[in-house]
Amino acid sequence: MDITMHEMGTRWPFFVFLSGSMFCLLSSSICHLFSCHSHPLSLLLLRVDYVGITIMIITSFFPPIYYMFQCDPHWQFVYLGGITAMGIFTIATMLSPALSSGKYRGFRALLFSSMGLFGIIPAIHAVFVNWGNPQRNATLAYEAAMAVSYLTGVLVYVSRVPERCKPGWFDLVGHSHQIFHVLVVMGALAHYGASLHILDAQYAITCGRTI
Repeated sequence: MDITMHEMGTRWPFFVFLSGSMFCLLSSSICHLFSCHSHPLSLLLLRVDYVGITIMIITSFFPPIYYMFQCDPHWQFVYLGGITAMGIFTIATMLSPALSSGKYRGFRALLFSSMGLFGIIPAIHAVFVNWGNPQRNATLAYEAAMAVSYLTGVLVYVSRVPERCKPGWFDLVGHSHQIFHVLVVMGALAHYGASLHILDAQYAITCGRTI
């Protein structure tokens, strides 16, 4: 199928999201593969892992906000600029060696949660802006699944369940960090589905009227 330059131009936010997700999974894989090399390298790769998560959160905002507010560049700038600024602050925090210790585990989770919860504001706004969009309900269902997956992952990450209940039982399989990664992937897949719905719907929209 031939893709025109116009179509490629409207798809760049989707590719931004996919690139961010792949970087997140790549950085996580590298972290877990080489963190056993030495303690200093483990700490460095752990920070890279956190940066990857942050980048995925930032880039996940691009498709829905760009397409939902394609007729209002002002709100595109406000929301995308806001999440990018929060992400830059989070990355700067994550790269700090002092804040990478277990002592600040809750603080890191709070930063990730804050970035995710930031999406509630543009989501509510987008519902009203796109009230007549036939893809609205399906998109909301996917995004709700994403939110549940991410927030559950954060809760598991902070609470360290189940290994805190049965120390030693989950050292190899089933500990909270593994569950956290599974939930992150599930959330990313749900957001991918939502992005596909949004991408399909945006071709039926022209500013000022719906085709």
